[in-house]
Amino acid sequence: MCAWRVDQMVDHLNISYLYKKRGVFYFSKRVPCDVRSYYKSDRIVICLRTKSSVSAIRASKSLYQKLDDYWTSIRLTKMQVPAEHMLLSKPPVYSNSNAPLLSEALSTYLKLKGEGKDKIFIRASNRNIKYVIELLGNLPIDEYSSKDASKFRDYLLDRGLLISSVKRIFSSIRSIINLSISEEGISCINAFSKTYMPENNNVEIRKPIPIKDIRHIQSLCREYDDDLRWLIALLSDSGMRLGEAVGLLKSDINLDLDIPHINLVPHLWRRLKTRGSQRCIPLVGASLWAAQRVKTNPRYIFAFPRYNTTSTTNANSASAAINKWRKPREPDGCVIHSFRHSLRDRLRAVQCPSDMIDQIGGWSTAGVGQAYGEGYGLNGKWDWLQRIGC
Repeated sequence: MCAWRVDQMVDHLNISYLYKKRGVFYFSKRVPCDVRSYYKSDRIVICLRTKSSVSAIRASKSLYQKLDDYWTSIRLTKMQVPAEHMLLSKPPVYSNSNAPLLSEALSTYLKLKGEGKDKIFIRASNRNIKYVIELLGNLPIDEYSSKDASKFRDYLLDRGLLISSVKRIFSSIRSIINLSISEEGISCINAFSKTYMPENNNVEIRKPIPIKDIRHIQSLCREYDDDLRWLIALLSDSGMRLGEAVGLLKSDINLDLDIPHINLVPHLWRRLKTRGSQRCIPLVGASLWAAQRVKTNPRYIFAFPRYNTTSTTNANSASAAINKWRKPREPDGCVIHSFRHSLRDRLRAVQCPSDMIDQIGGWSTAGVGQAYGEGYGLNGKWDWLQRIGC
């Protein structure tokens, strides 16, 4: 990334924990009220010892996440037992186990696996362990039983979570405990490793959007002609994921070449889902119009600045705004991701090869052979997108 571009990010965006003093970057973060008693001062200030914007952004992001993880671990150890005042007695809990507590396993996991991960990963790990501690207590990891795990599964289902969500939570907890078992050299069974899950019969099916509805939405986007509608139109004929589009820089959009396209690459504030997600996407139809509108605003470096900072892309905020507008205008069962499903169906309808479809949309491909070669060029992708009437 060019240094001047990152300097613009630092200068134009509100980053309360990063500032310059005599050309050197400093990290500054106020200590939350609930953990302030652990500190001598109510603010943490650390000299990053660099004048490089790129290095400062990386260092500040790492410091912020480490502090947030540490504060979460403090909060977990201070957590009050729900309805504690109603207990008849509070006998002390004695344990002969040398295994780490679940909260300690979480700290180890975030220390080793959390480096460079986005806030969603950190938040989900903390939340999932919090669920376990609320129900079963903060025990040494070798003292949970398979019965405890089954009780936890039922607790999540009773809260109305989908089986798919419960499976994701269990997968996270398994990973946290397995890493601690490996790191500590403990000989024990992970109680959450073989918990039975009911059939996944409550999956919400994402329906593709019919082409007539896509055209209607695209027409409305041109009428409204604002940044939210530019985002929707950009998704409608490109096959991009919402997070991919929201986190774009304007410099990722190339309109001055023979084939206008987006060069989709990972950024500090927005990672990509898979290796295949990094790709060049030809711009056609409504997506080309939207990209042209985005480039008309010279003030910001981000394509969609209200959803980005130099440390994170807030795709959830964008999703909420889009859903509020699009739901009355689309058939039931459709979601913003339905544009991707629709693009796949539209390409299938014109006999587009499946590996070409995968490369346009950044889908993971099956088979060893797909990993060889450089794939299709822009000309080939552009030709197939033209055939579907974009």
